[in-house]
Amino acid sequence: MTLSSPLLLAVGLLVTAALAWAAVVSARRRAAALAAAGVAVPGARRAYLGVGLTVAGIGVLAVAGAGPAAMVPVPRTAGTVILAIDVSNSMGADDVAPNRLAAAQRAARAFVAAQPDTVDIGVVAFQRGAFTTARPDADHSIALKAIDRLKIAGGTALGTAITASLSAITGRQVAVGRDGTAPDIGYWPSATIVMFSDGQNRDGEIEQAAAVAQKAGVHVHTVGIGTTAGATVQVDGYHLQTSLEEDALTLIAQTTGGAYHPASDAARLDGIADTIDLRLTVSDEPLPLAGGLIGFALVLLTAGAALTVLRSGRVI
Repeated sequence: MTLSSPLLLAVGLLVTAALAWAAVVSARRRAAALAAAGVAVPGARRAYLGVGLTVAGIGVLAVAGAGPAAMVPVPRTAGTVILAIDVSNSMGADDVAPNRLAAAQRAARAFVAAQPDTVDIGVVAFQRGAFTTARPDADHSIALKAIDRLKIAGGTALGTAITASLSAITGRQVAVGRDGTAPDIGYWPSATIVMFSDGQNRDGEIEQAAAVAQKAGVHVHTVGIGTTAGATVQVDGYHLQTSLEEDALTLIAQTTGGAYHPASDAARLDGIADTIDLRLTVSDEPLPLAGGLIGFALVLLTAGAALTVLRSGRVI
């Protein structure tokens, strides 16, 4: 239990102790005087009980005035979410209207809007490389502005997207070495990566990067943007056929404990926020106890006053 005003408790208990001492002294003097006069007082114990209840009520009020609170474990959705969004050339394909990137942006904005302010959200854009466009923050307007600024350029590197997202989560550079090794970045069980991509990977670091995320306890949920039938996209004057490649996205999700979410049309993307479950974390939150203590004190004071009045015709 915690107290917001320990000093008030100390003062209140001193006052209660003084009242209790005064009540005992008064009762003893009264009993001695009556005994000297040879007067028998029936129900004396009931009178003492009434005074005791009154003093106890004052003591409970002293505790309530100190602002007591119990720390109670409360499950809630909290932590860090990185939205990793593919901005490679293939995301310009129009097999998902109006094009893959625009559809991913709309879904990402809807995802942000669905999250409580206990979730810090960051944005990573990736193509051949990856860079953080918004660091994780409880101010979700920062993430929304970063999503709106995304532009199409370059190829796709899913492994780099994962390591850049881990860098945004941990606040330090995370990279897979040429020999496939990666640093131990600690354990981040309240962090999640949501990746929007058509899966057309152009690097060989997927398995190693996914293993780093898995070891760190970071789930990666992948959202496939596009259709398996695909569409043609123009790049530097060339027309290239591009289609959704689900294998890499599925591998990433399965390795890290996340899930793959296919979204072949805009309607499925609109509801993507409802299909991705963020993990619940348990945090200790204060539960105020003053109200209950005040109620209990009033019961004691009422009972004490009633017993005292019945016995002596006066409250004190």
